[in-house]
Amino acid sequence: MPSPSIAIAVAPNGGRRTQADHPAIPITAAELALTARAALDAGAAMIHAHIRDSAGRHLLDADGYREAIAAITRVAGDRLLIQITSEAVGRYAPAEQIAVVKAVRPEAVSLALRELVPDETHESRFAGFLLWLKREHVIPQIILYTPADVARFTDLERRGLIPWRNVPILFVLGIYGATRDSVPADLDPFLAAPAPAHWMVCAFGRHEAACLVAAAQRGGHARVGFENNLNRADGSVATDNAEQVRTLAGQLRAHGFGLQTAGELRAALATLAKS
Repeated sequence: MPSPSIAIAVAPNGGRRTQADHPAIPITAAELALTARAALDAGAAMIHAHIRDSAGRHLLDADGYREAIAAITRVAGDRLLIQITSEAVGRYAPAEQIAVVKAVRPEAVSLALRELVPDETHESRFAGFLLWLKREHVIPQIILYTPADVARFTDLERRGLIPWRNVPILFVLGIYGATRDSVPADLDPFLAAPAPAHWMVCAFGRHEAACLVAAAQRGGHARVGFENNLNRADGSVATDNAEQVRTLAGQLRAHGFGLQTAGELRAALATLAKS
């Protein structure tokens, strides 16, 4: 029987950390492209990309995204699935988040449920946006930060507001500025109910890789990188995002897992999109 295969996504920058935190955090489109190529060579199938303004702040901007996507594509071709973020990071309202995605029409996008549906008055617009994504063949990934988010999303599904039967999910273990690092047991509350058909995990702190291996062992996929963690398991600072991807890839292989290519990941997600 072939080994189960895991998709590794690299999240190299996020919307908060700067090169003052680590000089290898990519800020410009050119830096994102270099990071993407190195992560691809290390085993990544996907990149989750944030862009920044001239002052280094988180930015949602169609032209900026087009520039970043073009730069990554020049070095990686179709060997990386490029996912942009719609995340607000405290700067954008739901209407602005939706507008930038519609302007860019990316291959894939992450959507934070708590940001796009802060209350029930936003539910119908979110449902309409998801229908638009499905029509335009844009792959969504719903970000759920807590078990309460999971319950909320499950309720939206129950009420027929989610036009996918099997929409991809990202579970987030931990938060920025937490007083402790995430650990594998933090995943348990997210999986108290039946797991989604396609789910991925990211985790804060030096136990990041251990959390992601634990997720793989339970049927999930893995997002790794400097957006959530700068450190090796021993607490020392990693050299760059490619090191984080390479370390995780090695641990997954040691546990008997194969690594998905971007093509294999796209095929899996395309099957879900038909549901």
